Parts: sequence; structure tokens; C-alpha cells
Amino acid sequence: MKILELKKIDSTQKKALQLAEKGEKEWTVVLAKEQEFGIGRKSDFWYSPKGGLYFSIILPEKKIEDLEILTNLAAFLISKIIFEEFGEKPFIKFPNDVYLRGKKIAGILTQNVICGRKKISVLGIGLNTNIKNFPANLKERATSLLLKFKKEVDNKKFLKRIIGDLKKALREISQNYV
Repeated sequence: MKILELKKIDSTQKKALQLAEKGEKEWTVVLAKEQEFGIGRKSDFWYSPKGGLYFSIILPEKKIEDLEILTNLAAFLISKIIFEEFGEKPFIKFPNDVYLRGKKIAGILTQNVICGRKKISVLGIGLNTNIKNFPANLKERATSLLLKFKKEVDNKKFLKRIIGDLKKALREISQNYV
């Protein structure tokens, strides 16, 4: 697994899609400490200040029927990890959000592009880990693990756990992910 770590970028999703179209290897991860224009579902803006975990993964080419479950699978895995680390069960608001105590903690975006005969899939995750405060327009709707549990998260450890769990789950679902 290759991790391209950036301090600041417009969008990890946009960068990962560009790299995939140029032939970058599967499981390459674009990781940013901060995004200026993080994107969510329906091109909604994802608030991405320093402290959060923002990354996009170039996934292996797969069968078309497997594409439908990627977002749900990622939401489930993030929820499972939060439960195992903090002992509290998050709520998954389908298709792509994870909530904790009624506030959004994570968003997942899967984008699939056909380039000639090649299918490209990029999975983007924004997880509010160590964000200390939110702007007024988000305070009632968003939170972070730091704010809820008063404990700082090791973003790299969380990233590796999410990717490891995702690889394992995808191997179990489809032989195309090995």
C-alpha cells in the first residue's frame, strides 16, 4: 500500500481519481491533513480542517455488482472500529454517513468512472477525529471523536485499521479484490 501524504489539498477524492486515470496502482491512498474543497455525496461540501482524517483509496477493478456495497461496507467498518475503540455504537444513516449521539462524525463517498475498458473506483472517507471545534453552522450537526470522548486519536493508526479491515472484507466478498 502506497500512501501519498499531503499537508493541504483541494480534495483527496479529486486527486485519487486523477492518479487512477493515469494508471496509479490499486490501494494507493491519498491522505491530507486538511482539504479546502472536500466533497461529499451530491457534491456537498465536507468541512475538512486540520485534525481530521481525510483520505481516498484507489480500489482494485471489480465486478459491477460489487460496486453497490462499497459505501455501506465502509460505513459499517468505521462504525465497528469506533465501537471497538470507544465502546459506543454509532448510527449509520444510509447510504453514506456515520453519526454519533445524533451528530455526523463521518462521511463516505464512492465514485466509479469508466475509462475506456477500465473501471476506476475511488473510495473517499472524511472522519472527524481530532477536530476541536466547528463553525456555528455545523456545531449542532457535526462532532468529532475528540469532542465526544475527550481522547485524541492516532490518525495513522485509524487509517491503517480502516484499510486493513476493508481489504479483509473485500477479499471475503469477491475474488476480484486480491
